Amino acid sequence: MSKKLYVGNLSYTTTEATLTELFGTVGKVLSVNIITDRMTGRSRGFGFVEMAEHEAAQEAVAQLNGRMVDGRAIKVAEARPQQSHGQRDERRGGSRRRY
Repeated sequence: MSKKLYVGNLSYTTTEATLTELFGTVGKVLSVNIITDRMTGRSRGFGFVEMAEHEAAQEAVAQLNGRMVDGRAIKVAEARPQQSHGQRDERRGGSRRRY
């Protein structure tokens, strides 16, 4: 079963190919997605890596958390489930009603 990992503190120059190669040393990588700013297209400094096996994902967290990549110590952790947009807006105290 596949497992998604959060990768934070990325350098703005880090590419998806770099992460694919790095995580590929631990196990099979299914996908890599670096999150970018909609307006500028520049990296927001974090992304997600989907590993094919749960055990490989655990090993990646153990081996790669704190590893220096492009001059920065990356953070690797198990990704949390994505919240729906409605929950996120309510948490901030607002609502998105249209009149």
